[in-house]
Amino acid sequence: MRYHTLIFLAIGIGILALLVLFIGPVKIEEAIAMANPLYVLLALAIQFILYLLWTVRWSINIHAVGISIKKMPLLPMTLVGKGINNITPAGGGEPVRAYILSKFSQSPTETSFASVIADRGLDTFPLFLLAIITIISAVLYLKLSFFLILTLTISLVILVVLFIIGFYMSINQKMGEKVTKWIVTIIKRFSKKEHSKLEKNALDALHGFQNSIRSVIKSRNVLLYALPLSFLIWFIEIIRLYIIFLAFNTHVSLLVIASVFVISALIALIPLLPGGVGAVDGVMIIIFSISGVPPSISAAATIIERLISFWLTSFIGVALIPYYGSAVLDKLSGKI
Repeated sequence: MRYHTLIFLAIGIGILALLVLFIGPVKIEEAIAMANPLYVLLALAIQFILYLLWTVRWSINIHAVGISIKKMPLLPMTLVGKGINNITPAGGGEPVRAYILSKFSQSPTETSFASVIADRGLDTFPLFLLAIITIISAVLYLKLSFFLILTLTISLVILVVLFIIGFYMSINQKMGEKVTKWIVTIIKRFSKKEHSKLEKNALDALHGFQNSIRSVIKSRNVLLYALPLSFLIWFIEIIRLYIIFLAFNTHVSLLVIASVFVISALIALIPLLPGGVGAVDGVMIIIFSISGVPPSISAAATIIERLISFWLTSFIGVALIPYYGSAVLDKLSGKI
């Protein structure tokens, strides 16, 4: 893991540790002990349902780009990608997931990568909607500071702009070629390796990727099934956290939970923080406490939520990596 990433990771964990000390470790432990195990098990079951829904959504995008593969092999690939995303900065799991799919299905890498990008892109639509709802609710209902509301608004605008630029580059051949040639020029300037075919190979890969993205956009199944499935997945994640709070006999507004998910998602997008470790946990505790939930229960519910949604997924995904061989480990070593 890179040095600067470790620094930001340590800061995030340090802030979380200070919060735990301020609330009181004994109080948090007592709150966790009082949690109804049936609700916790239900939240855990919902997490495994989400694994299946992620897989189904990706399979729709995969078939949209013309790759033929059954759904069952996609489940461990999905978990590996999610697990690596959680332990590496800047979405390191997506190239690995595309590589595994390409290797397993004998399909071009740019085609499999297009299916992964499309799959991640579908998450932005419910995120945009929830972000707008969060900003409005923050102004009207939540007692968030002006600085936090301004930060949320700026983050949403930046996210929308980046999405539009990325989408335009994915479908516009001239724009894509200009950016690709610019990147190749930089590589040639700083690398002494042989680059006689680099530009041609890069442009060929770009054209293959863009053709695959166009196929996804034109697919009716993506519009009719994969996109609504993205909204369903986000809704189920919100319900999972709501159920965790029920384990503590605490009712938290779905609007508050949705707001926390949006803020957490934006923090997790920061490339210096692998999975937003520490920072996401701390923000969740603070916002739930501001919303009227006792701090000890806010901390206890956040710990259980992160154990289920983050650490369990990370453990399963990393545990599956050796199944795909040393090549995946080699690609992963360059991301950490």
